Amino acid sequence: MSVSGTETGALAEVIAPGRALPDPPRRRRPTLTALTRGQGLVGVLLVASVAAVGLLAHWIAPFDPNQQIPGANLLGPSADHWFGTDEVNRDVYSRVLHGIRINLQIILIAVPIGALVGSLLGLVSTLHPVADVVAQRLFDVVLAFPALILAIALAAIVGPGALTVGVVIVVAEIPMFGRTVRTQVLRIRELPYVEAAEVIGASRWWTLRTHVLPNAAEPLAVQLALSMSVAVFVESAMSFIGIGVRPPEPSLGSIVADAVPNLDANPMFAIGPLAVIAALVLGFLLIAQALGSARRT
Repeated sequence: MSVSGTETGALAEVIAPGRALPDPPRRRRPTLTALTRGQGLVGVLLVASVAAVGLLAHWIAPFDPNQQIPGANLLGPSADHWFGTDEVNRDVYSRVLHGIRINLQIILIAVPIGALVGSLLGLVSTLHPVADVVAQRLFDVVLAFPALILAIALAAIVGPGALTVGVVIVVAEIPMFGRTVRTQVLRIRELPYVEAAEVIGASRWWTLRTHVLPNAAEPLAVQLALSMSVAVFVESAMSFIGIGVRPPEPSLGSIVADAVPNLDANPMFAIGPLAVIAALVLGFLLIAQALGSARRT
């Protein structure tokens, strides 16, 4: 088949050495797009709003969280005490603000540690059959115990406190991230372009670092958001039953526990911290759902 001079010249321009090909149009990553619209944006705003209030608690709380105010016993909501006061004359609103900060400090440290340890174990389990068996049995043992049962056992050994809450969250999250990473690595390693890289001599570590782990990032982001929501509940539940943050330090769960016997006198005593817990859990769930939808599409 003959080629005209015009076609030959056009082809030469395209494949000419040194000629830079035009850059493809830049597209926003689906993860970022998911967090800037719809339910993802709502989740980000909820979490960011609560976090900002907690971080600024030292400056915006009208009272010290442990200050006992004379004559202010179980007062209802007012201009001076937005959530009222508790049974020992402390301002509930101030305690909720500081409780947010303590809650976020625990989960923002514990969940990433659990994610890192679990991801490393999940990655190592894909490298050798023996390592895989050991890691999977370890995950099974942890998953056999609900988080609260594990919390009660640990509190009985080392006592209640913020450290106990953090350790429980770390241990509970390790199998979640470990199995997520293992599943993604095994799936991605079977893809044609990964097999092609290994055929031409690429090392296993190079393939993992270059192809496998970047493609496993989105499922890990979804799991991270889900784990944050679970960690908020675990910390609040442990403090509610008395094995979490030690009094008199404020915690959202302990504030709710103190409010239960006094609901008739001041219902807002419980409504305030419960609303904050619900906002955090809902915010992280909305973020996780938005990230999951973006990944599927």
